[in-house]
Amino acid sequence: MTIKICDTCGVELRQLEYFVAVAEEQHFSRAAERLHVVQSAVSAAIKTLERELGVPLFDRNAKRVLLTDAGAALLPRARTALDAARDARDAVDEVRGGLRGTLRLGVLTSIRLLDLPALLGEYHRRHPGVLLQTSAAPSGSAGLVTALTEHRLDLAFVSLPGPPPPGIRLLPLASAQLDLVVPPGHPLAGRESVPITELAGLDFIDSPAGYGNRAVADRAFAAAGVRRRVTIEISDIGTGADYVRHGLGITLLPRFLLDGITGVAVLPVTGADLRWPLSLAMPADRTPGAATRALIDLVS
Repeated sequence: MTIKICDTCGVELRQLEYFVAVAEEQHFSRAAERLHVVQSAVSAAIKTLERELGVPLFDRNAKRVLLTDAGAALLPRARTALDAARDARDAVDEVRGGLRGTLRLGVLTSIRLLDLPALLGEYHRRHPGVLLQTSAAPSGSAGLVTALTEHRLDLAFVSLPGPPPPGIRLLPLASAQLDLVVPPGHPLAGRESVPITELAGLDFIDSPAGYGNRAVADRAFAAAGVRRRVTIEISDIGTGADYVRHGLGITLLPRFLLDGITGVAVLPVTGADLRWPLSLAMPADRTPGAATRALIDLVS
């Protein structure tokens, strides 16, 4: 299909698709991998598009490519054109009896509040024509939010305490309380609860910055005016109790991870909001396609 971007040029949807992929990935090779084509095809399409429009769209260097002013002006219109084409395909697919396309979903390393395999299995049974692609971010929820705002993901399960970040819409799903986990011989082990003000100066085990549970704890300690020292960072919160059990510090873990846990003492923390929220996040500046709406409907 050819669309009209200017009075003297005809631009194909495939060229716009390649342009948006390069703009979002800031890299020709990654864009080619995302599009499942060879890099030379992407480079040729971008050169043709630039020739059609009469302006360079990218500043290229060895590490990444950045949009020129003309490229930045084209990007929102290109996304609008691709969204319109996607909606047209969705309408035809629904009439023909099934959704098609790709759903790019961001996930957390541990989502025990939600049975993700069962959810995605049900989605696949209902919509077998949709290709499901899931990915996690090394920087947790913060990295997933970045991928959403850059339109590299359609949806993401995130843990974000407080108001949504700019450009993000949240659908709250569930929440869990974070409890304090200490070794059996710790001075706090025999207590029924502990005020957050008594936790200053203790060695904590926690997830890296950007993870939802870390953000919840950091916000709670900051609100209480209590300084906290994190000495060990782990990406898999499911192993947090093991680190505590071996005397490496104390930690805050969601209650859904603590059922049947042995060799540690667990107690609630008072005077703090330690709710760990789980939400489904999506870009606020883009209308979800049919495949995306189907998953939203399934979890809401």
